[in-house]
Order: sequence, then structure tokens, then C-alpha cells
Amino acid sequence: MAGKNGMVIAVGSDHAGYRLKGAVAGALSEMGCRVLDMGTDSEESCDYPDFAIKVAEAVREGEADRGVLICGTGAGMAMVANKVPGVRAAACNERYSAEFTRLHNDVNVLSLGARIIEPVEAVGILRLFLDTPFEGDREGGTRHLRRLDKISDVEKKYSK
Repeated sequence: MAGKNGMVIAVGSDHAGYRLKGAVAGALSEMGCRVLDMGTDSEESCDYPDFAIKVAEAVREGEADRGVLICGTGAGMAMVANKVPGVRAAACNERYSAEFTRLHNDVNVLSLGARIIEPVEAVGILRLFLDTPFEGDREGGTRHLRRLDKISDVEKKYSK
């Protein structure tokens, strides 16, 4: 898909990520994306798997082009999202990981740690996540496609 305009991004957080989710959703709207807010709706304590699964399923089912998850570290949300076949989530709390997980792994769900990064850095990471294409379509990118095929094989093996 070309550019951010018109992309549909599913966004979800737990209580720790609630405030950063607001900043991320605002930035996405400013970038021309349509935001699907999958919750939570307050800073009241809640369970991150409930919201991670909603975002992951929206991406898997094609309701969203990509997803963004936010919890304290980004790790818990990414672990849950990666249980959903077809979802490739990565916790990226710095720019290098955001760029290279897109280039090499075709990550479709970004997970951020609200207790680790400031909103301005989160938006920078988000921009890289949205702007960086997957290299698998380019010359020399077949190694990335081969590796994604192996990930799919693992998903199939354990989803029986």
C-alpha cells in the first residue's frame, strides 16, 4: 500500500499504555490514517491480552492494514498478538528495530512500551513502522520471503 493516507490502523492498549495510545491515535489521524480504537478506555487496571487479541484479530481478518499495541514494555502485548496466525508483532522501543522488523520481517503489528519511551519518540517509531516497506518484494529479498514461509510453517504445525 502506498503511503499512510487511507491506511486503517487498529490501536489497543492496557491501562499503562492508555495515555500514550491517545498520543499515537492523534498522530495517526494527523498522518491521514483511520484509527480503530480497540480499547482500553481508561487508566483503570485491566488485562493486556484482552486488547492485544482484538488488534491482532483485526489485522488478521483484514479489518485493519496494521496494528499498534501499547502496554508498559510492549513485550506482553507482542507475545499475545504473535499467537494469532498471520500476525507478526514486534516490541520496538527504538527506531532501528521498527525499521528493520518492517524491512526484513514484514511486521504488521507494532508494540510500544509506554513506561520506556516518551510520546515524541513513539511517534517517530510509528512513522518508521508505517513508512518502511518490506524488502521481500525487491531483488535480493527472497531470503526474507523464505523465512516468512518458515514462520507460516511453524504456525501451521502448532495450530492443529
